[in-house]
Amino acid sequence: MITPLKAVLVGCGSMSRAWTAAAKDIPYLELTGFVDVVEDAARQRAAEYGSPTAVVSADLENTLDRTRPDIVFDCTVPEAHMPVTLTALHYGCHVLGEKPMADSLENARRMVAAASEAGRLYAVIQNRRYDPNIRRLKAFLDSGEIGPITTVHSDFFIGAHFGGFRDRMEHVLLLDMAIHTFDAARLLTGADPVSVYCKEWNPPGSWYEHGASAVAVFEMTGGIVYTYRGSWCAEGLPTTWESEWRFIGRQGSARWPGDERMQAQVVTESGGFLSTVRDAIIPPLPPGAKTGGHAGIIREFVQCIQAGTQPETICSDNIKSLAMVFAAVESAETGLPVSVSV
Repeated sequence: MITPLKAVLVGCGSMSRAWTAAAKDIPYLELTGFVDVVEDAARQRAAEYGSPTAVVSADLENTLDRTRPDIVFDCTVPEAHMPVTLTALHYGCHVLGEKPMADSLENARRMVAAASEAGRLYAVIQNRRYDPNIRRLKAFLDSGEIGPITTVHSDFFIGAHFGGFRDRMEHVLLLDMAIHTFDAARLLTGADPVSVYCKEWNPPGSWYEHGASAVAVFEMTGGIVYTYRGSWCAEGLPTTWESEWRFIGRQGSARWPGDERMQAQVVTESGGFLSTVRDAIIPPLPPGAKTGGHAGIIREFVQCIQAGTQPETICSDNIKSLAMVFAAVESAETGLPVSVSV
């Protein structure tokens, strides 16, 4: 028998619409509380969700006392992730939160420890993992057709004119966007970070106040070298939001521009100056692959609670992607290689 679950949504800004839309389609899940420092925002999201009896408040603890939910969905700003998560865990709730996991690695470690002590699931929305294209590519790479992966390159170039706080944000590219690409590198290689050297700068003509461009070289487990090149202020010829990728294996290579297009070539004969290669067929998305972006992760999280299993983006794993970000920032600030540790 499937147990119905109650959830409270904390942080009712624009991003939370993806959460409420997903929640509507998940059986045995009900949003019973909406919390935001701007109470009108919480009231609006509750009305859109269609729950006239839901508790609406600017006070999380009061809402948890009144609703006693099983889950807290954390859509707050990064600085609020730790207090929201620790409060929710203290009340015995499972937590699913927006990325990045925390505003510092120290805070992230506290959150992982608190989830372990509470015996509750705490996972992070890493929605790009649940894109059907990345899942199709991962299945191909895992097949071993190009051999063990030795080297990975990713490029992210978009001239994004956000306005607002990002224009003044330090390490804007690394802190605001690179987490997606770094996490994708971990997913696609199955490897974890060991060390990084990062160069960050703000090009002439940039509309950002601080470093909007960066190059990072990571050493990964298994001897894999992963390079990242990116910029928030590159006008023209943009990459996709998923970046452009090249994977080099011992028996071939694969390219992925971040959308449905992908190609690979495999060595058929070696010994000459250039090896003979053939185009490899990249199969369609495997049946049962994880997809659905935000909705896919939220659905999986709920199912894991009901089944007593662990979601892919559990905090104890996702902290490794966050550690890549903060190690890259440290390297950029010091000009030195930095070990990546969680």
